[in-house]
Amino acid sequence: MEETHNTATAATPTISGDLMSSHFQFSDHNSLPEPDVQILTSSGLRIPAHTGTLASVSPVLENIIDRPHKHHSSEKIIPILGVPCDAVSLFIQFLYSSRCSEEELEKYGIHLLALSHVYLVPQLKHICSKAVGQRLTVENVVDVLQLARLCDSPDLYVKCMKMLYDNFKAVEKTEGWKFMQENDPFLELEILKFIDEAESRKKRTRRQREEQRLFMELSEAMECLEHICTEGCTTVGPCDLGPSNKRRGPCNKFSTCEGLQLLIKHFALCKNRVNGKCSRCKRMGQLLRLHSSICDQTDSCRVPLCRPSVGQGEERFLLGLILLLLFSRNWKIFLE
Repeated sequence: MEETHNTATAATPTISGDLMSSHFQFSDHNSLPEPDVQILTSSGLRIPAHTGTLASVSPVLENIIDRPHKHHSSEKIIPILGVPCDAVSLFIQFLYSSRCSEEELEKYGIHLLALSHVYLVPQLKHICSKAVGQRLTVENVVDVLQLARLCDSPDLYVKCMKMLYDNFKAVEKTEGWKFMQENDPFLELEILKFIDEAESRKKRTRRQREEQRLFMELSEAMECLEHICTEGCTTVGPCDLGPSNKRRGPCNKFSTCEGLQLLIKHFALCKNRVNGKCSRCKRMGQLLRLHSSICDQTDSCRVPLCRPSVGQGEERFLLGLILLLLFSRNWKIFLE
């Protein structure tokens, strides 16, 4: 918005041309033309600037400059209000130099983020979003989240949400959270929904990892079962192989293989196996049926009960899948 002020220039604080050159760090201030516009801040400070520079960097300022004057006056004034005058000064400085120090970002990063959004300066907006995100705390995260929504800064928004999720109990005790609850219940609902979805994703990922781990363990057990029944391992092996042909040394998966050997020994000697009263024998039978349902070498396989059945194919695949789902979660109890 453009305004014309008829107050005496002597009563209005103004940055002079020489001070402006040093303040904005121009590389060659002698080559600059005379300022043709003044930026008015909330404190009344006027910052001289050049319409060509402002218009080339900010399309919003370009529209303001090109807007017809309400009053017939040669003096152009653009008010930038609502933020500290030092923040406005740094904003204008960035339009000229494309530079902003870390100290300045730490002090005025939030104000510069708002200004860069309002006046469509994407380079400054990116810098400020990153700087503000690096300085997030439990105390200011709710305020910064609100600013990130208003300024359409998705990276900063997500970073705030993650901090809220990680420190929710502490954030709930802050004044910012209490103020937000009273004045912006929709944001509170948005935060709680994000936390619920993040928790669901975490549980789903944990469950998938657990299922993958159990599948790998069960797959290893199937390999050990085939290895014992084909080659033999330590004290257990196929009956038609002589002692000299059996593998006496432990294999590289002996922690699993040893448990299966103990289960096989029990299965061979158990007196309750026939009447179905032994739970360990039932588990051994389940392992054998599982192997039979997924084995694709039934003609040459030496694992007991691994024989092709009538109507093989899809029925065998479904049986294997069902057994896998039923027993993969607690298959290690088979080895107890």
